[in-house]
Formats: sequence, structure tokens, C-alpha cells
Amino acid sequence: MPQTELPYHKARKRFGQNFLHDHGVIREIVASINPKQGERLVEIGPGQGALTADVLERAGALDVVELDRDLIPTLMLRFGLNPGFRIHEADALKFDFASLQTDERPLRIIGNLPYNISTPLIFHLLSYAGLVQDMHFMLQKEVVQRLAADAGDNHYGRMGIMAQYYCQVDYLFTVGPESFRPAPKVDSAIVRLTPYRKLPHPCKDIQKLELVVRDAFSQRRKTIRNTLKQHLKADELEVLAIDPTARPEVLTIAHFVRIADYLTDRQYK
Repeated sequence: MPQTELPYHKARKRFGQNFLHDHGVIREIVASINPKQGERLVEIGPGQGALTADVLERAGALDVVELDRDLIPTLMLRFGLNPGFRIHEADALKFDFASLQTDERPLRIIGNLPYNISTPLIFHLLSYAGLVQDMHFMLQKEVVQRLAADAGDNHYGRMGIMAQYYCQVDYLFTVGPESFRPAPKVDSAIVRLTPYRKLPHPCKDIQKLELVVRDAFSQRRKTIRNTLKQHLKADELEVLAIDPTARPEVLTIAHFVRIADYLTDRQYK
């Protein structure tokens, strides 16, 4: 069947749009996602539908969240006659993803996420981790490196710690700028985040953990004694078997949970 010619849409810088057009990369991404009939797939920022077509064909149904209203007609032209296609014109940063879970099926979230909102959007999506089977995203390569970094790595920091608190993070593969229109100035990468059914390092107060991690990395070149001095003293860190002279990037998630739990317990004594 010949394809309908799509209306021209100029990528918008304010939406961070870079449209994927490399069919080999698209096939590789869809193979990594491996969508199946009956699953509850959600795509963020479908753009002109590069991933949408294959995912919708395999899954039979797909919810998409798109902010750019000028892309809605293109998406409806391509997929509107499919009864399984549902479009939500909304800002993903403010969207209630829980509203899409209408039965016991977990959500599978995918998307080529805009570089300019990727960090806050990842944090927003982590708040729905309990409803999610997995998430596959195209992101700036540096962001994926930060998500997947281990303690001691130069990319290790707040984002990676909080993502790995909730999820297993897998760096899948790199995608070059030539695969997009317009071509970005940086490499991209595909990441898989799989929420844990049972957290490996559960904390007593998640807000306390978020606060500790944020403050610890507020000045990452300083020691943990200095960055967390408003929360606890050096001798308290030593009681927790944490070197006060260590820099935050060498502490594991278990260390940060230990600090957060100590502060929580101390608060209620």
C-alpha cells in the first residue's frame, strides 16, 4: 500500500524536536522494546510517528502524549482510523500517567525525549514506577551515561542514584546525529529502565533520601562532610561507617539510604 504523503513540519527548537528518520535505528529500537499484543504501551512525544507505526502494529493499541498541537493532524492522518490509537494532547511533564492504567496491566512507556526537558521528565516518570513494567527512551548520550553510571564514575550523580533506586538501568546502544532531522550536535543513546518489584535498598522516607542526594551533589568537588554539614556531623558519618572526607561520587546508593534512614530515625527520637 502506498504511504500517504505527510504534511511538512519544521522541527521546533522550543520543544526540543529532532525527528528520527533512520529506519535501521527504528527497527533496532522496536526490537529492543519488543511490544506484544495486549500490552499497555504509551509513547511520549511521537513526533511524526517514526516509532509509532511499528509499535502500534505489533501491540495493537497505543496511547501517545504529544504537546505540539501542529503534529496532531499528521498523527491522526496516519493512525486515526486505528481504533487502538489514542492521542492525548498534553505536556508530559504535567501528565498524569496513572490515568492510563485502567486495569491490572502495567504501563510500558517509550519515547524519543526532548533533550531540554529530559531530566525533569525522568524524575516525573520515576514517581509512577510502581505502575510501570519498563521504559525505553532515546536521550542525549550524556544523560544515559548519567542514568547508568556506577559509584566512582565521573557521570555518577543525583539522576543516576534516584533512577537506580527505583529501576535497573541498562544502556542499550548509541545513535549518531545523522539519524535525525535536524541533526543534533551530540550523540544520542537508548536506555531501558525496569522498575524493581522489590527495591534492593528501600529507604524509610523517600523525600529524605532525595534531599540528602540533592545536597550531597550540590557541590560535588567538596567532601561529604561539607556538603551534608547542615544535616549531620563528621562523627555521625563515621558512626555510619562512611568516610567524612570522601566525595559524594564514591558513595553507593546503600550509603545514601543509610544516611537518609539515620536522619529519619533521629528526627522521630
